[in-house]
Amino acid sequence: MNAETGKLAGRIAVITGASRGIGRATAKIFAAEGAHVILVARTQGGLEEVDDEIRAAGGTATLVPIDLTDYDKIDEMGATIFERYGKLDILIANAGLLGTMGPINHIDPKIWEQTMAVNVTVNWRLIRSFDPLLRQSDAGRAIFLTSAAAHYHRAFWGIYATSKAALEMMVGTYAQEILKTNMTANLFNPGRTRTSMRAEAYPGEDPETVKAPEFTARQLVDLVLPSCTLNGEVITAEEPPEDSSD
Repeated sequence: MNAETGKLAGRIAVITGASRGIGRATAKIFAAEGAHVILVARTQGGLEEVDDEIRAAGGTATLVPIDLTDYDKIDEMGATIFERYGKLDILIANAGLLGTMGPINHIDPKIWEQTMAVNVTVNWRLIRSFDPLLRQSDAGRAIFLTSAAAHYHRAFWGIYATSKAALEMMVGTYAQEILKTNMTANLFNPGRTRTSMRAEAYPGEDPETVKAPEFTARQLVDLVLPSCTLNGEVITAEEPPEDSSD
């Protein structure tokens, strides 16, 4: 891919949870397609590793090592993006927590509050801070990662499922509020993907039996193009062909 002629050439993209998993893969793919990626995660070292890989491939990135639950930092990031670029073209809200797997009445209140903060409130704060920036783009595109867990009642998945159901209601509502703008907001369900969260939820699973983060992340590219006019949708990632090695 050529960063100057890629599908995302000249676009500015914020990616949260960018130091590993789907966020890391998305950062590398978007940068290879020409976007300048603003990478957000808690770990400076993890971000620097991604930055090294992006720069080695000819891409560009800005690193923002913050804890997103320090909500004032989100507002500061929005102000900095406005000062530097005057707009934001793409938001990939990928950061999330699994929380505790277990009976819902046994969940520690601190774990409940932390999981809801990261999976719901952080994303609301991103909308609140970045909406004016996305409106300055010719085609602002916001994608929030969700899960099929939001749609099923399964024992022991209470906090994660609740948080994703709340996220879907919030983003769906936001999508209705921006119908007459040049923006869209959608939800993306990555499905069975080889991530640390997946390993935490399914500790006995062979990771080689689920798709690589890169396969999932590639599918985000077309969803953030100006030509994609989907809005308020829950899009489920495709699975690789059975004879594919991802």
